[in-house]
Amino acid sequence: MINLNISFEWFTALRYLKAKRKQAFISLITLISIAGVAIGVMALIVVISVMGGFEDHLRTKILGINSHIIVRSYRGSFGDYKKIERKILDTSVAENNMLEKIFGMGSRAKIIAATPVIYIQALLSSGHGVSGAIIRGVDPDTLPTVIDTGRILLGEGLSALKHGRKNALPPIILGKELAKNLGVSVGQTVQIILPSGTITPVGMLPKIRGFKVIGIDTTGMFEYDSSLAFIDLSDAQKLLGLNDSVHTIELKVSDIYASDRLAQAIERKLGPPFFAIDWQQMSRSLFSALKLEKIAMFIVLTLIVLVAAFNIVSTLIMMVMEKHQDIAILKAIGATNRQILKIFVYNGLIVGLIGTFIGVIGGVGLCELLSKYKFIKIPRDVYYTDSLPILLNTTDVVITAASAIIICFIATIYPARQAAKVNPSEALRNR
Repeated sequence: MINLNISFEWFTALRYLKAKRKQAFISLITLISIAGVAIGVMALIVVISVMGGFEDHLRTKILGINSHIIVRSYRGSFGDYKKIERKILDTSVAENNMLEKIFGMGSRAKIIAATPVIYIQALLSSGHGVSGAIIRGVDPDTLPTVIDTGRILLGEGLSALKHGRKNALPPIILGKELAKNLGVSVGQTVQIILPSGTITPVGMLPKIRGFKVIGIDTTGMFEYDSSLAFIDLSDAQKLLGLNDSVHTIELKVSDIYASDRLAQAIERKLGPPFFAIDWQQMSRSLFSALKLEKIAMFIVLTLIVLVAAFNIVSTLIMMVMEKHQDIAILKAIGATNRQILKIFVYNGLIVGLIGTFIGVIGGVGLCELLSKYKFIKIPRDVYYTDSLPILLNTTDVVITAASAIIICFIATIYPARQAAKVNPSEALRNR
């Protein structure tokens, strides 16, 4: 059924768009304008979704290997860590009402797991090579509740670190790339070399202790696999002479985006000399760079829509020239300048809306295909995944579509104003 309530301006704009033109070239430019807007919107949606997917994938990878919050002391190592752990875990319950009042976080934001860690920067040596490494002294029982320790490729996992055997070398688990650099496998021996050792008459002698490789794991990230090793917490304490002290307590939270506010609550709860750092602070430069790159790509790809907008301008200018006498007749029978302006604004907007609609459908459809079938392969050792990660965010799609429509609307203003300025007496006299 035909809608009889359509306004005069919309009716005329639709007639002008559908009517056969004297100049077929105008129709061609209109189609090119629609295609330009559609391609621009589709490219924007796909690229922003891919970049969002990479950011989400990288965040998942990093937060899998690293904890959400790290609690440290300005004095370095600290003892009585089990008591501090209990105090930290109580923070999410005891201070929840305060967090709700201050931040509006709700009961979902809480600390769900904690584990003590000792960090040792040292050299690892074998008969085949030497490599620097960050060795983590960990509690095998609680570490898996806080981070993803990776996938064991050879040998045994974390549970085997609690060896409990006398007169035997303590166990160590190496990252895949680190084991390659050292040229060792499961069952072989490596030496941990610490620069700070024993003072002798001939100078400082490094502390050297042998460890037996019981497992090789991988996190899927080269930077971690080439520098990470795990030993038992008690072995790390003996190696550094820390007795019952640790360097950090690492935490996992229920809501990663509330980690900064929970870190503040922990600092208030513990007081000096303790401080808490959340994952957003630790990886600020990386995620800031990713966000800036995403914005830059949005601006660059918006140029495609701008090119299409210039086509809309040229199409409307030529349409105004072609419809010069029609405009004069409309004015002569009572159409106002405002109505004439609306007719051509609506005409350009229709082009923009059609192009945007096609672009959104095409962009969302292509993202769904890429996400489901993963037919574009990329090097896993560079990007930590073998296919393009896609994160289709509704907000990004809405912003992209709105931006395209606004650009198309702005492009219609000049031609529409020129149409409104047509003098009916001169146009009809020159007929």
